[in-house]
Amino acid sequence: KKKNILLCNQNVHSFNDGDYKVFSELWAKTIPPEIRDFDPVAQKLEFYLQIHFTIYPLKSPVGSHDKGEFENRITHFKHYLETRGAALSQTTEFLPFYALPFVPNPTVHPSFQELFQDSWMPELRERLEKFLSVTLKASNTPRLLTLYNKQLSIQQMQLHLTEVERKSAICMRRFTKLQADHHNLIGITAELVDSLEATVRGKMISPEYLQGVCMRLFSGHMRQSAAQSVDFTRPGTVSHCLRRILTIYVPLLPSLDYEKLKKDLVNGSDRLKALLLQALRWRLTRSLHGEQRDTVLQAFISNDLLERYSSKQKTVLNLMKSKNEIVRQYMARLINAFASLCDGRMYLSQIPSLLRFLLDSLKTEEKESVTRENVLAAMQKLSLRRAQQSAMIRDGLIGWLVKELHDSDCLSDYTLEYAISLLMNLCLRTQGKKKCAEEAKHVLIVLTELLGHENHEIRYYVNGALYSILSMPEIREEAKQMSMEEILRCYTKEENSELNRQIEFIIKQLNSVDIPELEPESDDEEDDDDDDEEDVMEADLDKEEVLQPQPKELSGESLLTTEYLGVNITLQQWSQPWSWRHPNTAHFACLLSLMHQFQVLKSTFKVNLIYSPTGHTTYNFFFLH
Repeated sequence: KKKNILLCNQNVHSFNDGDYKVFSELWAKTIPPEIRDFDPVAQKLEFYLQIHFTIYPLKSPVGSHDKGEFENRITHFKHYLETRGAALSQTTEFLPFYALPFVPNPTVHPSFQELFQDSWMPELRERLEKFLSVTLKASNTPRLLTLYNKQLSIQQMQLHLTEVERKSAICMRRFTKLQADHHNLIGITAELVDSLEATVRGKMISPEYLQGVCMRLFSGHMRQSAAQSVDFTRPGTVSHCLRRILTIYVPLLPSLDYEKLKKDLVNGSDRLKALLLQALRWRLTRSLHGEQRDTVLQAFISNDLLERYSSKQKTVLNLMKSKNEIVRQYMARLINAFASLCDGRMYLSQIPSLLRFLLDSLKTEEKESVTRENVLAAMQKLSLRRAQQSAMIRDGLIGWLVKELHDSDCLSDYTLEYAISLLMNLCLRTQGKKKCAEEAKHVLIVLTELLGHENHEIRYYVNGALYSILSMPEIREEAKQMSMEEILRCYTKEENSELNRQIEFIIKQLNSVDIPELEPESDDEEDDDDDDEEDVMEADLDKEEVLQPQPKELSGESLLTTEYLGVNITLQQWSQPWSWRHPNTAHFACLLSLMHQFQVLKSTFKVNLIYSPTGHTTYNFFFLH
């Protein structure tokens, strides 16, 4: 202990004296390499310390600055920026300081005024003292205890590795498919080049050969029966099919009048509200994955479809409390669709009242109703974000979930999977574990009853929740009284090796010794959100549609593009110079664009062209809805 105090004092003294050579030696001697090189706090502190020692000569009284010493330190700082400091070059906080070596007089530069304030050096010294105190205290931990802590970390990382491997396998399958398509395309291209060379030499290509090449080309994009029915020998057929494939991937969806949409969602009839909610959801769920879906979602967000910024008493979100069951259900489906996408979750998380609406709906909707299923699924997806996790824990969602899961036989697999997954996400947080500890026995009984569930996905979530909460000593004690290890051993005889491995980890966690954490887990909501899940638009979002359009009633995309198209022109005039020899192509482009827009509306229009002696022409467009 005395040695640590001495080292700490020596570091602080060299800091006060501005002696960077002595400090560098002490820093390397005092701070372990694994902390010095990889700990973000240590790296940031070291960066500021380097700045302190660099500008130290400039802090002497005016007129007594040692310019030679300052230049030497600037050279040293440049070297640091190019080596150890390079790791922070992408961090916004430190970017201005990379210009420090190139500023002639930093004392008067506005970007560095803070460095020369009287409070800057004492505050940095205080940070240094705190860091040294914590680090040196941690270094006194017995070697055996350190190894044990590392073993626990390894077990947690192994569980995480399993999940990463699962995601990696999915990505690998996709990559393999893309690679196969790429190789196939290269092979076909080579054959076609050979064919072109053969035709130059006068050799004919048989229709059968062309048919075979085209079958290979379109095998991944057309059903075999459809491909066989196409006559690829007919001129233009192949190019037409290729262009059609391209248009399939990037179709255009007309923009909408969102203000009118939101107004009708709030004030329209219940049937209109339900039809609009259905149509908007279909825009998300039926759009193609990638650019088209991203464009649709960004349009919803940029136009604030759910009115997160609205101060009105009655907003679109209030449809969750509608007296009409179909309206509530379709609103829940739309929210679930939003929550299925990462940007959608970010948007939903910025609506303060959303969680309250969802929680109220969970508690008031009938069991196994489609509305409640979608609300539960949306909340599970939102629980990937820390702020939402904290709010759910505070609002007592863990207790509600445990109560629901107690009667799991009455729940569908869809509800059960999302409920246990949501519980697992909440149990990853310290506050969530503490909530479980309040009813440890009840929670353990519920989870152990689900250990033998036939759905392996559900069992993965159960195992994850168990492993997490067993880190609490009081829950471990309760589990031992229940003979939890014997119960777990019964499930290690499964054929699924992955599940067996997870059970072994849980048993190790159960038998672990309680060791106080040196730095307890932070529940700070400003921490980065663990929301790196892949965007998946599940088919269940559109299952069991209870709303069917009546004869001649608009629905879906036709409803949106007929009644809510973003372009709303009844009369438009242009007056531009005109030359018969060199017509202005902008006129034609504008005309074609408008014709395209209004063909979607199936409108009729009339165009009058009026020519004047001055060489001007006026277009009068009349659009009749």
